[in-house]
This record gives sequence, structure tokens and C-alpha cells, in this order.
Amino acid sequence: MTKHRIPWDQYFMLQAVLLSTRGTCNRLSVGATIVRDKRIIAGGYNGSVAGDEHCIDVGCYMRDGHCLRTIHAEMNAISQCAKFGESTDGSEIYVTDFPCLPCTKVLLQAGIKKINYLRNYHNDEYALSLIKQNNVELNQVILDEETIKQIEFSSYLPK
Repeated sequence: MTKHRIPWDQYFMLQAVLLSTRGTCNRLSVGATIVRDKRIIAGGYNGSVAGDEHCIDVGCYMRDGHCLRTIHAEMNAISQCAKFGESTDGSEIYVTDFPCLPCTKVLLQAGIKKINYLRNYHNDEYALSLIKQNNVELNQVILDEETIKQIEFSSYLPK
């Protein structure tokens, strides 16, 4: 088999998938990677505020069908940029699930110009209209079996 480099969209989406494995909410594991000029500037996953208990340890803190303990992956990634002084204006995000309405609004306010997502997840009609109204590109990334086969995980395992 001839090895080929995977396309940028799949590369950055796989980074988001890997980040999702750190998620601490039982309800859904989401990962997000913010990219500018083909360079990762931040990553996030859904989890608790630093120092708080995690859903995987004590259960979700539910109110009106939402876990109040969890910060969404997109917001964690944006917060990481704010904390370390990295501008998000003109960047793009790769997120494992279509962003919820509050995350969409934050992404638009942060100057994200392209939203790449892997899975549809309660795609909100108002979020879609805001994305269109702000001329933000929306792109569903496909991770196919052939792309995954390109990664030879076994070569990284101890022998």
C-alpha cells in the first residue's frame, strides 16, 4: 500500500476527535481545534470548570435538560485563546459535532470564519441562519475508512 498524506480537513478533524477523548461529561464527548493559517492555535473538549468535579466522577448536574457543569469544547478552545492572548479573528474551527446555538454565537463573535464539523447534532435553525448571515463558511468533514487506515497506530506500540 502506498502511503499518502491525509488532507488538511481530515488532519485537523482527527485532532478534534483525539481531543474529544479527554471529555468529562457522560452525555457527549466533543472536541474542538481552532486553526489559523494551517496551524493549530487552540484545542478544547467538553468538561468542567478547572477545580470543579467532573460528570464522569459525580454525574451530570442537570437543569432543564442541560448539564450545567459542562463547558462545551468550542468555548473551552475560545477561552484558551483568550487566556494565552491568541487572536481568533479570521481563524477556523474543527469540531466533532455541529455547534449548539450558544457556541455558534460565541464562534461568530470571536471572528471564526469557517466552521468544520464532523457529525450533525441538533443543528439549530437559528444558528444556521446566523452562520449564513455572517458569511461564515460551513463544511461537514467526512472521515472515511480509507483515511483512518492511513494511520498505522500499531507502529507506535512497544514491541
